Amino acid sequence: MSEGGDPSYLTTAVDAVRRAGALQMAGLGRAIDIRKKGTIDLVTEVDLAVEHMIRALIAERHPDHDILAEELGGPTRPRSRYCWIVDPLDGTTNYAHGLPLFCCTVALEVDGVLEVGAIYDPTRDELFTAERGKGAYLNGVRLQVSQTAALIDALLVTGFPYAVQEKLVELVGLFSAFLGESRAVRRLGSAALDIAYVAAGRMDGFWEQGLNAWDIAAGVLLVEEAGGHVTGLDGGPFVLRTGRILATNGLIHDEMRRVVEGFYSTGRT
Repeated sequence: MSEGGDPSYLTTAVDAVRRAGALQMAGLGRAIDIRKKGTIDLVTEVDLAVEHMIRALIAERHPDHDILAEELGGPTRPRSRYCWIVDPLDGTTNYAHGLPLFCCTVALEVDGVLEVGAIYDPTRDELFTAERGKGAYLNGVRLQVSQTAALIDALLVTGFPYAVQEKLVELVGLFSAFLGESRAVRRLGSAALDIAYVAAGRMDGFWEQGLNAWDIAAGVLLVEEAGGHVTGLDGGPFVLRTGRILATNGLIHDEMRRVVEGFYSTGRT
């Protein structure tokens, strides 16, 4: 049994994201407080309410564990081998505009290794879960990545960081490079759902940079457990806190890596 094999960990993750979904749906489309954290980076009262709820839930069940979450951060110095990584509302901009494409995502890291992940989309009642070595599931049905073998036949998905204006030429340029080599590229506004969709076989590949650990932790485990492949954007080993990721069905991974390599080798950034 892995260090994350305690079944109570997945139960906690699932309870957290489902309760989050109830709070999210209660506020959707209503007049809620929305503030700016940056030029285009928003935070709503729902983000904060969900994070407080999840922190309280984890503190009650696993009081010795660390928590790293989007709005309130994490401990200055790790206290535990166990770290819960939480995005209370991934897709805040969508949510603030009433666009029903958002989720809550919770993962558990043990000694730096992702062991448990859960993502819940309340608008579709879709619960994605994964445990290391035990597979990935959508509403209890086992997930498998797609079998698309050529990039030209692939449906890709990506996003742009909140600092997009500072790297506009680079980010749009790489987007354009993939657009020219694939069947299509989508931009949905929720990195967690983007990666979950790769695990579910709905998308064939995902790339992005400028992400935070809480955006992608659960999704990374989902893709790995669904038979996919995750690396850094350059094809090197994936490191969660670098925020640069390439996640695919495995079959088109090398082709996507070559597109990235080719783009940056031309100096078009």
